[in-house]
Amino acid sequence: MKQISRVWGVHMGEHVGNRPLDEGYVAIGWSALGDPRQYADRETIKAALAEHYPDKKAGSRPVDAGILYRFAYEMQAGDIVVYPSKHDRMVNIGRFTGTFDHIADDPDDYPNHRGVEWILHLPRNEFGQSVLNEIGAFITVFLIQRSADTFLGKLGVSGSAGVMPEDEPAVEVEDDDTATVAVSKQAELTTGDFIIRQIMTKLSGYEFEGFVAHLLECMGYTARVTQRSNDGGVDVIAHRDKLGFEPPILKVQCKRKTDQTPRPEVDQLLGTLGEGEYGLFIGLGSFSRQSVELERNRPKLRLIDGEQFVELVIENYSKLSPRYRTMLPLKQIYVPDLPG
Repeated sequence: MKQISRVWGVHMGEHVGNRPLDEGYVAIGWSALGDPRQYADRETIKAALAEHYPDKKAGSRPVDAGILYRFAYEMQAGDIVVYPSKHDRMVNIGRFTGTFDHIADDPDDYPNHRGVEWILHLPRNEFGQSVLNEIGAFITVFLIQRSADTFLGKLGVSGSAGVMPEDEPAVEVEDDDTATVAVSKQAELTTGDFIIRQIMTKLSGYEFEGFVAHLLECMGYTARVTQRSNDGGVDVIAHRDKLGFEPPILKVQCKRKTDQTPRPEVDQLLGTLGEGEYGLFIGLGSFSRQSVELERNRPKLRLIDGEQFVELVIENYSKLSPRYRTMLPLKQIYVPDLPG
């Protein structure tokens, strides 16, 4: 069977924002170790981890050493990389350029960089749950095997992904606490994916506006959906008093889409605001950097992305009408809340 470039998954913290995408890289931490290329093999990396991170559990050192070794030595130019960015619910796919940089003063405390040419940025709902589960693996750097052909297909690449040697595990076993935290986070992600997927498949755009109005009523507002046409970018009007005369009055634009919302659409909503009126833009995807910067400078504007919308749905789930609870069948469970 013909082998081509391997497909790697990389996780980075939400605090990195769009910086890796804008500047073309993926990165990992362990800054106290310095440049990991100064260590020849996994054993010397493990020894360095024990020296520089003495308070970390010994059981985590083999996994951390494996991550650092793979990142420094095994990733090759032309290999595919998949980076699921949780802050905007996107799956970013690119190709390694072959560059490696150690940037000691990296602002995100991720000093080890590998250059990436980003090719595709796709909403999570374009992938099945089994694919999302695999790229939600708890390890920072991992080889994607079961779903590799899915990502290659998105790039229009034929053939099968290269595999690791038989003695090389695709995902290494993490220590118990870290694995427990990872399972809890995966449960949260899966629930969010389910809610977004149900809304996209069960509600039309106009029905989504009705759902948003109902959610606002669950939050203590009186809300109504505007007429289907000539709404000027306003889909829902909400207010605290029953008659709707007392400010503040919320003008809400609803977008049942999971891709990125550009600034001109947000500007359209701002143009409808009068005295005592506030703009609320709700989408199931993310917002462009220009839109987010606009929100920071306009106190009368609030943007709710897909991640935040899911949180609002979960917080107010018990108040939803039977119709919407049937559409979104959820049950309350408790998961471990260990430091991640």
